[in-house]
Amino acid sequence: MHRSMSTKLVVLVVEDEALLRMNAIDMIEDAGFEVLEASNADDAIAILEGRDDIRVVFTDIQMPGSMDGLKLARAVRGRWPPIKIIATSGRVNVSSTDLPDGGRFLAKPYTSRDVTNLLTEITA
Repeated sequence: MHRSMSTKLVVLVVEDEALLRMNAIDMIEDAGFEVLEASNADDAIAILEGRDDIRVVFTDIQMPGSMDGLKLARAVRGRWPPIKIIATSGRVNVSSTDLPDGGRFLAKPYTSRDVTNLLTEITA
């Protein structure tokens, strides 16, 4: 297992659109977190399997590949229960029953303040 030498909490951003992914990464890094990135759920699972220091998965819901963000959220909850989950979408409205226990939804477009506040709240 790889462990970061940083004392910052690690967030895995999963977003298929490169510009949105870069924007989210900038916001999360500015909030004081270390960020890893994946462009789809399959890459995210591979990263999660190789790291034991990820504390939050910040995922888009609508993504191409073998699973969307909601399926990824359920997979993360099943295999890595301590990891917090934030799901985002600009097209799909998600209720708390769509996400696994403890999962949170953040509608797009979100602001840096929205991201910072939610990350601070769930990692406190």
